[in-house]
Amino acid sequence: MTMMFYAIMDSDSKLPSEDNVPSFFSNDDRNTGKPHDKKNDEINLSKPSSETSQRRTNLTVHWPSLGIGAGIAIACIFCGVLLVNMIDTESTQILDEITISEITATEKPTIASFYGNASPILGDSNAPFTLVEFGDYQCTFCKKFFHETEESIVTNYVKTGKVKMLFKDFIVVDEDSVNAANAAHCANDQKMFWQYHSTLYNNWDGEGTGWASSEQLHQFASTLGLDMNKFSECMSQSKWKDLVLSSHADGRALGVDATPTFFIIDENNEAIKITGAQHYDVFQRTFDSLLEK
Repeated sequence: MTMMFYAIMDSDSKLPSEDNVPSFFSNDDRNTGKPHDKKNDEINLSKPSSETSQRRTNLTVHWPSLGIGAGIAIACIFCGVLLVNMIDTESTQILDEITISEITATEKPTIASFYGNASPILGDSNAPFTLVEFGDYQCTFCKKFFHETEESIVTNYVKTGKVKMLFKDFIVVDEDSVNAANAAHCANDQKMFWQYHSTLYNNWDGEGTGWASSEQLHQFASTLGLDMNKFSECMSQSKWKDLVLSSHADGRALGVDATPTFFIIDENNEAIKITGAQHYDVFQRTFDSLLEK
């Protein structure tokens, strides 16, 4: 039985508007609606007879009845708006309840969209469940998740062998985010991905404020004791930029449009999508429910 879960934050770091999307991303596919069928809109009206016209000239307006009718009409419109909103909300929730089997039916993403172009695994590679985070190092809510939730997940589920974690890049801010992601993978060349990952979030100082400049990224590497010659060469070549952009494309294929977005994948390759920097108890309930099966 596939368990599905939907959770959303009131406000997340969204992708830039179409006018502000960085040049290194391609445009989204657009869905176009079908033209409206005019046949259903045509109404054939017959001309009123002279008798009917004469009768109308003798009619007077009954204002109390008109007021009651208007009130009924307004009430119907209000109920209709509420019904439409209820339907829209339900549709949104259904769209965000994602399983891998449903996603792969679109023939766009595959299981590699979750596991490929990613960080090294944090935890036991044989853990039954995988937590995949799509994030941006400059993202405000990604930083919030890192400081308020991630440590508890690592302590209670990763270190106990129940869950393994992967981080995938999904760029929503600017070129500094791409450079920071590339730097983390350069650190991975020296087996220091997760240490550098933590250093970035521990030094977070806003979105687009310059804290993730090339100079700062080199300073973080030096502080961690990395071989600076190897790190500098990796950075100057933008060695892992293509991987970073491929990870972003994976997120697009999976319907990611905000950071952070998480997928919890079980042993049957079924996934639960959680959107936003949710509190620890959201992840705890989800993991515990899966572990009880």
